[in-house]
Order: sequence, then C-alpha cells, then structure tokens
Amino acid sequence: MKTDLNDLNAFAAVAMAGGFRDAARLHDTSASRLSDAVRRLEAQLGVRLLHRTTRSVSLTEAGRGLLTRLEPALTEMQSALEAVNGFRDRPAGTLRLNVPVSVARLVLPAIVSPFLAAYPDIRLDIVAEESFIDILAEGCDAGIRYGERLEQDMIAVPIGPRTQRMAAAAAPAYLARHGTPAHPRDLMQHACLRGRFPSGNMAAWEFARDGETLRIDGTGPLVVLIGGGVDLAVDAAIGGSGVVYLFEEWLRPHLDSGALVPVLEPWWQSFPGPFLYYSGRRFMPTPLQAFVDFVKATNAANATDATKAAHGPDAMIVAP
Repeated sequence: MKTDLNDLNAFAAVAMAGGFRDAARLHDTSASRLSDAVRRLEAQLGVRLLHRTTRSVSLTEAGRGLLTRLEPALTEMQSALEAVNGFRDRPAGTLRLNVPVSVARLVLPAIVSPFLAAYPDIRLDIVAEESFIDILAEGCDAGIRYGERLEQDMIAVPIGPRTQRMAAAAAPAYLARHGTPAHPRDLMQHACLRGRFPSGNMAAWEFARDGETLRIDGTGPLVVLIGGGVDLAVDAAIGGSGVVYLFEEWLRPHLDSGALVPVLEPWWQSFPGPFLYYSGRRFMPTPLQAFVDFVKATNAANATDATKAAHGPDAMIVAP
C-alpha cells in the first residue's frame, strides 16, 4: 500500500499542533487542505486517526501509535533536507522567532533590516509575547530571552546590548505635586504604574546600590499587561498619573525630551542583555544558521568598535 508522504506530514502536523487551524498557521497552509489530507489517509488506512469535535482534535489509539512511529522518521527527513539546503548559494526559507515585546522594540530594530538585506531569500516571522513557551512545540526555530529564563539544554548566543538598566521616571508635574522619592522605600507612598505578566505575576521593581538590593511592591491607579500595554503606562506617566518603571532604552526618548524625569537614578539596576537560544539538534535549519552567524558577526564588530573607542582610533587591536 503506497501512502502519500504529504498526507502523513499533514496528519503529523495536525496531531502535534493539536488542531487544524494551529497546524495550518504553523505550516503556512489552509485548515481545509490539512483536513482533506487526513481524510485521505484515514480512508486509505481504513482506521480513524483523529477524534474531531467543533472545539478540539485528539488522537485515537491508532493515531497515537502512528504518530509515535512517524515522528523519528519525519524528524530525520527534515534534518536531511536541511542538510541539503545548506549547499544552496543563498540561504532561503522562513525563520520563526519567539521574543519578548521589549526585544522586538529595543533589540531587533538594529538587526532585522541589515539581516534581511544580507539574506533577501529569508523571511522572518516574529512572534512577540511575554509567555515563556517551548519554542519547538510552538513551531519556532529559536527564541530570545534573558538569562534567568533560558532552558539549560539550549544553545545561547548573546544578542543586542550586553548590559541594560531598568529605570524609574515620572512627569515633572507629578513630582511637583507629590515630591521626588529619595529612597526606593519612598515609592510605597507614591502612585506606581505597574505591569503584569500573562501568568498573572506582577513585574518586580528592583533597585540596587552599594551592595543593598531592594524589591518594592508598590501600588497605583494603573496596571497594564506586560507587552502591548506598556506604552499606555508610559503615556500615563507622561500625563502625570504616577511613576513608571521600565527599560531605560524604552524611556530614554522621553527622558531626553524632558517629558519624564529620572527617579532614583543612583539605584537603577543593571543586568545582562538578552540571548538568542535554540536547540542543539544535529542539523540546524539554514535560515537559523544564517541568523546565528549574522548575530555572531555583529557581536564581533561591536566588540571591535568598543575596543577602538576605549583605546582611541589609532589603537592596535591584538588578538589573544
């Protein structure tokens, strides 16, 4: 019995995604096309592989057994195709990245345009969200996160600025009415514009100085979802509603314009920049390999520029 490999791929995609729509989105096709393929496969095999309802899709016992046997073979086939694709003169395909909204706003703008110009046959698919996910299960090739949220079995490459700071700020009018905090504990008496993660946890406000680290759990008139709601918190701060706490780069234009004033700047806490992370599987997808190489080259160029700036334009850089 000869079975169409595309139908097997369609079944595996739907089974692993948990539904036709999610599988269609991940594989750039239509749900109806995937449904037709699964029906053909079921008709040919003479068994039902998926339980379907209007709300969910689940594997039958036969479907579960088939998927268990198929996964290693399909993974090996994909790896073989990616290895062959590496011989192409110009890397091509789609690279799907899962990143925090802060990275999409503050880190990727300096990277995306030069990368796309260098690799015109690669398409970037960026998913910006704050939930910490299994990138492989969600159909992503790689992700960008900060060190404390990296999985231990992933390969990590520095990307973007290597040091960042969290900053607190408020509008001049707000500080004129309520006074300027002199110590982080003073924020307990101020209107704090807070952020909440999709998990429900509130984003921490942490300050550090002279070996002392404080975590402040203030309250205020506004709580926004980290990600899409952050700009609203910034606008509220500019409007005089309270104190905002955010990446310094995010607030910098408003600090430079005077719309916001730094608050407790000697206490602003520095932390390491983000990392590009991905699975250490044997064959890396060609678009991901191109992106990793591009990021590493950018890091090396930035390090060289920093060394020249530190030692003067005429300094000789000696490799260790």
